[in-house]
Parts: sequence; structure tokens; C-alpha cells
Amino acid sequence: MQAADNGNVSLVKSLNGIATISFYHPAQNSLPTNLLNKLADSVVEAGYDKEVKVIVLKSEGDRTFCAGASFDELLQIKDKEAGALFFSGFARVINACRKSPKIIIVRVQGKAVGGGVGLAAAADYCLATQFAAVKLSELAIGIGPFVISPAVTRKIGLPAFSQLTIRTSDFQTAQWAAEKGLYNELYADIAELDVAINDLTQKLASYHPDALAGLKQILWEGTEDWDTLLAQRAAVSGELVLSAFTQQALQNFLGGKR
Repeated sequence: MQAADNGNVSLVKSLNGIATISFYHPAQNSLPTNLLNKLADSVVEAGYDKEVKVIVLKSEGDRTFCAGASFDELLQIKDKEAGALFFSGFARVINACRKSPKIIIVRVQGKAVGGGVGLAAAADYCLATQFAAVKLSELAIGIGPFVISPAVTRKIGLPAFSQLTIRTSDFQTAQWAAEKGLYNELYADIAELDVAINDLTQKLASYHPDALAGLKQILWEGTEDWDTLLAQRAAVSGELVLSAFTQQALQNFLGGKR
């Protein structure tokens, strides 16, 4: 685990078979490469642990669930290979969730932006608060939600994905995300959300593990080519991030935040 200033990922396993994977970064839970890799590794580890029956994926804090890619790290990318490697981090996490033999519950306590929407979409079942608005801002900085688009479109459909992508400066409400299928359940606040997650995971942990594994396979039917597909999408994003447009957009964004 890294120092809090650089963010961290933790994996905690309960005695009754519930594994909780938590991530944190001081910049609104954004995800640099090292945290993406740790997140993917943790999902894989929990998935193949025979004592684990269900996985909960969450972020720390009471506000933003995940602000997506680390813009500071995006500015450091100097070649296509490095760009593809960075965006492959999101591909690794999505594919780890997809291929995990365990049901993954994602807890979204606040706003989800960019890759954060991708994490929510990688869930087998997603619970959120009424404050968990969503936005895909990638077009505004000259790239696009290419790596996460298969996961997001799978959940909300192409028309809603088009709205979310093209209305790039607008947050859509948590109610909108629930109506479109990104969130399965909505709660008034974090306290109610956590009670619901505890109740749900306790029930799931009591079910036949082979039945859960079989359900997992059904939920992800038709995604068998995603290892290749998401790698291709990462390469596209990795090349676009080198453009003068994107580099200037990132500088402008970070300059406005500091």
C-alpha cells in the first residue's frame, strides 16, 4: 500500500467471504497507472481466492466516487507506447472485473466522471446514492471514452451513451443513471447505501458459489473479445493524448484547478 498522499488500494477479506476493495486518491479519487494496476491485481486476487464469495468495489471519502484518469499523469505522456500503456490500466480493471469468477458489487457514493463511469459499468450490480451524478468529459479534452465505451454501452445502451458523451460538459443525475441501467439501486445517503450493500452481500455470500459463478458467466456473455478490443481502444486514446489540442486542454484544465 502506498502513502496516502499518492493514493492507495486496499483489499480486506471478512470471515464470511466478503472481499472489499477500496481505492483512494487525494485528487477526487482519480486513478494514475499505479493505482489502476493495484486495483486490477486486487480484483484478480479476490476473484481467485477460494474463501471469497462476493467482491465489493468502492472508493474512500464521502464525495466523489472517481474522477477518472489522472490528468497530471496524462500530461507526462510523451509517446504512443506510454499513452497506450496508461489507458490499458482502465482496460485491465474492466477486464479483471469481467473475467472474475465472483460477483462484483460496486458502491458509488458520489459523482463518477470518465473512467469512474467505466468502473460503475464494470459492476455486476451497482448501488449508488442520489448524489452519484455521472459525466463523460473526454471529448472536451480531445480524447474520448473509447476504452470504457464497451462497458458503458453494455449497461445503458447506445442512445444514452451518445447523450452522455456528446453532452460532455453536463452532469446527468443519479436518477438518470438509474433509469438507464447504470445503477441498479439508489439510496438517499451513504448510511442507507452501506446498510443495503451489507444486506445484499450477506445474502449473496450465503448462496451456492457455483450458482453465482454460473450467473457471472451469463452476465458477461458476448464480451469474450474484450481483451483485444480494449487494448485496441487504449492505443487509440494513447495516440490522441499526444495531440497539441489535448495537451493544451489538459494544461487549461489543470491551470483552472490550481
